[in-house]
Amino acid sequence: MAIGCAKAIQDWEAKKSARASEATEIRLCAWNPPINKMDQGLNQLTSCTKLSLSTNSIDKIMNLSNLKNLKILSLGRNIIRKITGLDEVGATLEQLWISYNLIEKLDGIQSCVRLNTLFISNNKIKNWEEISRLNQLGSLKNLLLAGNPIYEGYTKEDVKPQVIRRCGQIDVLDGTIVSDQVRKLAEEMKD
Repeated sequence: MAIGCAKAIQDWEAKKSARASEATEIRLCAWNPPINKMDQGLNQLTSCTKLSLSTNSIDKIMNLSNLKNLKILSLGRNIIRKITGLDEVGATLEQLWISYNLIEKLDGIQSCVRLNTLFISNNKIKNWEEISRLNQLGSLKNLLLAGNPIYEGYTKEDVKPQVIRRCGQIDVLDGTIVSDQVRKLAEEMKD
């Protein structure tokens, strides 16, 4: 049995003795029973700046249009296959935590013009062209990408210049600061 966000928010309000519409942070992680749909119930979260829906059974990002203040969206450990539905929060979203899902492609993320942090480790990204898409996000500085198939066959140090070659704006990759040496190696890789 699974539920939608509307029921989970109702349960959250009862547990917290608070109104979800006034809360700046809503945490519905590992809900029991698990949330399987980002339904219209999210529309009431007009004050929310941080929404955590990790460790559920959500398969699609949707119904974020009323979350005009959303800065951090946490959707890790779900069953999401595509990055969609972010256009409505693209102007405010600064951090997207979406590790441990089933994502292969990064189309749909370009609308997040203020995104500075993207945690997308342990997904299904296997094509370097997908990483090149992130170069369009000029504000992106912190990227967690380890655990994706594109890393297979590389050591941890060998992969860094590969990523920086495609996304030169990154300052922190997989939890470590990108060194000048890595940037130099990335430059040398260019033809």
